[in-house]
Formats: sequence, C-alpha cells, structure tokens
Amino acid sequence: MTTQPDGKNTQGSDEAQPEMPLIEHLLELRNRLLKMVLAVIICFAAIYPFANELYLLISQPLRDLLPVGQTMIATDITSPFFAPLKLALVLAVFVAIPVILYQLWSFIAPGLYAHEKKLAFPLLFTSVILFYLGAAFAYFVVFPLVFGFFTAIGPEGIVELPDITSYLNFVLKMFFAFGIAFEIPIATILLILTGATTPEDLAEKRPYIVVGCFVIGMLLTPPDIISQTLLAVPMWLLFELGILFGRLARREVKDQDATEVSGE
Repeated sequence: MTTQPDGKNTQGSDEAQPEMPLIEHLLELRNRLLKMVLAVIICFAAIYPFANELYLLISQPLRDLLPVGQTMIATDITSPFFAPLKLALVLAVFVAIPVILYQLWSFIAPGLYAHEKKLAFPLLFTSVILFYLGAAFAYFVVFPLVFGFFTAIGPEGIVELPDITSYLNFVLKMFFAFGIAFEIPIATILLILTGATTPEDLAEKRPYIVVGCFVIGMLLTPPDIISQTLLAVPMWLLFELGILFGRLARREVKDQDATEVSGE
C-alpha cells in the first residue's frame, strides 16, 4: 500500500508515495492472505504428527490432580481423533501469528509515515510477545490453581472423569482470554497516541477500570473467585503499565514533532 491520507505532513522522510491503483491493492491483499494461510498449513503439517503428545502435555495440569486410577475420558466416538486435530490446528495458528502479523504489517506499512512506522513495529512485536506471555501465564500459573480448586471442592462420592473435548474447549478459551488480556498495554498506548484519551484521563478512571477488570474476569473465567482474580489483577497491572509507557511514547512523539518544527 502506498496511499497517503490527505492533510498530513509530507516533509523529510514522511514524503507521500505515489498512489497505487485499487486493483493492485486487492492483488497485494490476496497475496498476503495466501501467505498467511500457507504459513498456518505448514505449521499444522509440522505439528499434527505430535498432536497426541501435545494433548497429553496440555492436559498435564489436570491429570496431575486427578486421584490415582482416574483419567480423562472421551464421551464421543470421534473425540480421540478430533480433539488432538483441533489442538494441532489452533497451535498452528498460534505459532504462525508472527508471520500473520508480519504480512499485515507489510500490507499497511507503506501507507504509514516514518515516525508512525517507528512506533508501530515495536508495538506489533510487543503485542505478539504479550499474547504468548498471557497463554504461558494461564498454563503455568492459572491452570494448577483453578484445577486444584475444582478437583477439591466437589462433594464426596463424586468421581471426576473429565471429557477430553470439554477440557480442550476450556483451556483454549482460557488461553485466548489471557492472551487478549495481556494486550491491554498495547491498547492503552494506542488510545493515548491516537488522541482518543490521555494518561491523566485514564488515571482518573482507574476505579472504574478496576471494577471493569473484575467484571471481564467474571465473564471470561469459570465461576470461581481464584481464576477471576488471577485474570483481573494482571489486567489492572497491565493497564497501569500501559499508562506508564503511554506517557513515555507521547513524550517521544512530542519531542519528534518539536525537532521537525525546529528543523524547518
């Protein structure tokens, strides 16, 4: 893409590029989408042979807490095949996220100015890392606590035999919930840089943000206070981190604008 919106500064390194015809935009978008799909297919082909082992690994936090002699079950005849297949496909998308985001970045980058690229690429890279950190936090910290709570709170005489498909749906939902929640600093910084809000306004709304974090935690996690708190508290801390880095990013943008004005 090389189209520039009207009315922006076009001096120095931010000079406008010649406009690309619409059909070329569409062709480039198609090529980028095909590369994304190809990346997912390649990752899936590499992951699927190990799908059963990966399912055992991802179910380890629950299986470790089950009483001796109890194990997970499949209540549907097709579950032993489709559950690992679904896990392999989702993991393929997870692994291909850097390629997917790179293709998106390559499509929109020519339409950005130099100072926008300077901020956008670190934000893009950081968002990928934060998503993976959110999923890792769910697996290593949240799952043992949540499964420990659910396996201990049941009445006596009840034998727990978790279904493999239900378990997979649960953990995938938690991975996405924590991965998206860990993107809060990026969303906060973008809101500040686009002028939609300011760090001062966000700081004044802190009590509402904290309540909102617990409400989101209640909606996205199982109905227990542990998992709700484990999602809400990191969301609040990441929000504070977003305000801090938002201030720094806004100051850097102002310094760049002042430098450009003084250089004219």
